[in-house]
Amino acid sequence: MSESAPDPILASYRASIDNIDAALIHILAERFRITKAVGTYKAEKALPASDPGREERQIARLRRLAEDAQLDPEFSEKFLRFIIQEVIRHHEQAAEAK
Repeated sequence: MSESAPDPILASYRASIDNIDAALIHILAERFRITKAVGTYKAEKALPASDPGREERQIARLRRLAEDAQLDPEFSEKFLRFIIQEVIRHHEQAAEAK
């Protein structure tokens, strides 16, 4: 069975997806660099690791942004809640290290 030639249109789509994935990783890395600094600050000031009010406001804001961008708001909320849980976990670790 012979292999067919790569589909140039599919290859172009995939290259764009690869670029977007790389950008997402870099954006997440930058976000976590900043939240790490926040965690260190909170630990130094003996502030709580989480801020439920801010978290809910952020989720509501990002759900609206997702709707405006025609992205499923349920997906965006799940994604953001996962990130928030990771950030809180890091903040708790920073507090324990103090």
